[in-house]
Amino acid sequence: MKKIKDYIWIIIAGLITGVAAIVLSALGNPGNMGFCIACFLRDITGGIGLQSKIQYIRPEIIGLILGSTIFALIRKEFKPKGGSSPFLRFILGNIVMIGSLMFLGCPLRMVIRLGGGDLNAIVGLVGFIFGILVGILFIKKGFSLGRAYKQTLAEGIAMPVVALVLFVMTLVFPALFFASAEGPGSMHAPIIVSLVLGLVVGALAQRSRLCFVGGVRDVVMFKDFKLIVGFVGVLVAVLIGNAIMGNVKFSFDGQAIAHTDGIWNFLGMTLVGWASVLLGGCPLRQLILSGEGNSDSAITVVGMVFGAALCHNFGLASSGEGPTSNGMIAVVIGFVIVLLISLLNLKRGKK
Repeated sequence: MKKIKDYIWIIIAGLITGVAAIVLSALGNPGNMGFCIACFLRDITGGIGLQSKIQYIRPEIIGLILGSTIFALIRKEFKPKGGSSPFLRFILGNIVMIGSLMFLGCPLRMVIRLGGGDLNAIVGLVGFIFGILVGILFIKKGFSLGRAYKQTLAEGIAMPVVALVLFVMTLVFPALFFASAEGPGSMHAPIIVSLVLGLVVGALAQRSRLCFVGGVRDVVMFKDFKLIVGFVGVLVAVLIGNAIMGNVKFSFDGQAIAHTDGIWNFLGMTLVGWASVLLGGCPLRQLILSGEGNSDSAITVVGMVFGAALCHNFGLASSGEGPTSNGMIAVVIGFVIVLLISLLNLKRGKK
């Protein structure tokens, strides 16, 4: 009975997340970008002045964190813990962002792009799965970043408090922050709608443990299909929503905020999949865990924020015209770093 209930929650979480993505795009968010953890964290880095390319404080991110916190408190699952290789997690967070901005989207946006008919996302999906499989090989050989320990309440609430303060400050002191006048950063749904939908998705993701990396990992390692159902739920909801609105366009060319370089779409998402397996969850899952009081996930999110600033300050991020030379070099370096982290943490896991 519990297993059936868990399946129901993950299906609901996937469907609502997909519906929320459609609604947000219809109300102003960029096409096929109703939700994108990597892109929205990137926008926030611009909003606080860490880069000047794309700038906007995305309420959806704040809502995801606070929605997770509220529901975790209600369910008595708010448990401050951390201390599991924090600096390595920071580095891996950087690498996840580099891979995501090579592809132009996180795993969640990859699914949303699929639901809009973007065939480039199929290439990304193949790379994503391949990266997860590589990561699983190291997990089976004993990879581990070490155990997490119980921490203070102050440590656990730090990320939710930062998110709340950031949102309040954007309302009270908007002049302190930056906002793009054109481009993706200037395209956004109304603030309150974005926040509310972020809260709803954050709460459902906390309850269901929604995770795109975990879905593939659990199928391969444990023959458990529960989490992968959430992946399918998002895809179905987005596909139906786009079909109703006449926004489905099956093609490689002419897709919103996407490029057609198959090799680097594949490699970018391979890097994301591999690094995310080592971290124990996709970017969405890291945000949700940070809302539950997990400081390891919080430092991973900080790593992704720092990585987004690096990408746009040093020309690593792709554009609709394709990847940059700097971005290609960064992805290759990312693979080397992830390989070293994977190898150097094998004995630790066996012990």
